[in-house]
Amino acid sequence: MDSATVGRATALGAAVLLSLLAAPAHAAPQEPQPDLAALPGVLRTAMQQGAPGALARIDDHGIVSTTAAGIADRKTRRALDTSDRFRIGSVTKTFSAVVLLQLVDEKKLKLDAPVNRYLPGLLPDDRITVRHVLSHRSGLYDYTNDMFAQTVPGFEAVRTKVFTLRQLMARSLARPRTTAPGGAYAYSNTNFVVAGMLIKKLTGNSLHTEYQNRIIEPLRLGDTFYVHPGTKIPGRHTRGYLTPDTPGAALVDATEQTVSWAQSAGAVVSSARDLNTFLSALLGGRLTSAAQLAQMQRWVPAGSGQAYGLGLRRRDLSCGVSVYGHTGAVQGFYTYAFASKDGRRSLAALANTSNNGKVHTTMLGTLESAFCGKTPKAPRGSSVGERIDPGAAAH
Repeated sequence: MDSATVGRATALGAAVLLSLLAAPAHAAPQEPQPDLAALPGVLRTAMQQGAPGALARIDDHGIVSTTAAGIADRKTRRALDTSDRFRIGSVTKTFSAVVLLQLVDEKKLKLDAPVNRYLPGLLPDDRITVRHVLSHRSGLYDYTNDMFAQTVPGFEAVRTKVFTLRQLMARSLARPRTTAPGGAYAYSNTNFVVAGMLIKKLTGNSLHTEYQNRIIEPLRLGDTFYVHPGTKIPGRHTRGYLTPDTPGAALVDATEQTVSWAQSAGAVVSSARDLNTFLSALLGGRLTSAAQLAQMQRWVPAGSGQAYGLGLRRRDLSCGVSVYGHTGAVQGFYTYAFASKDGRRSLAALANTSNNGKVHTTMLGTLESAFCGKTPKAPRGSSVGERIDPGAAAH
């Protein structure tokens, strides 16, 4: 089933109209309006390709548009709702980067200092800096490549396990590095395990406390939680379904898990509303100083049509518009959270499956609908992204 609702702010619309009438003739053209009619079709296509359900929410200069399709629970057949909570996977990395950049603002951390200055002896190379870690240029091997070489058996082996961050680091450090420090972008969850260790060392607090005090409470994110090592998503939520490697095999309900294998790299729970609030606040300059926001947007090439900053991804769309945010893949959930340069238009979308490359590519089309205002084409750079379980998106 499909549902679509669009809120209209009459006063806001009148103000925008007056500002346009008063604008000088040389003013830059408006950004394309969202194509709200196309979004339900994108979600239905994702369902045809194997997702039990999908949703999208656009916050656009005070106007909220939502659409959802399919089901949140394959047993009860409850319809997916745009207010449902879900696991956001690697969008967690942007939360972790924000905390560290706030610590830079507080003079407790320097981006170009060696990680080993703060975590003595952790890394085998003193040349690896905090900046290298946050931009995926450290060369640290991604331990999840081995952990989830077989999707379902790998997941079941860690579903209820609780790891320390050092144990996850040991898995990475047992393998050779992939690049020299400061080399080319090479996505690795290990980098944001290091980020989590830095947060805990520099603050003396848990990740939960720092996310809560620095981001969740100030922005009043009522649907956002870091519950590690708990296994349940609090409150009303959609269940997540992992696609096995064997074609045609039954989906695996992966909702309940510790996500201890990811932690600061991918264990946050949120909602579409909260993700849009978070990205709008970040890009609007409400979470860091202007200087640190600029550091987040010092881009390095990260695949066709993409670039990566510090815990922040830029995607260049077919209409020439660039959007800023992150994608996330955790077993059972694909998340897409992006906003315009000024944060005044934001999109959060979800498909409640993972390890399905067709669904992932289709759902990237929500960005085209939200920011280019036309029927989605094949997304640029769709083969490069966050790989937490194989097939989520190839490096």
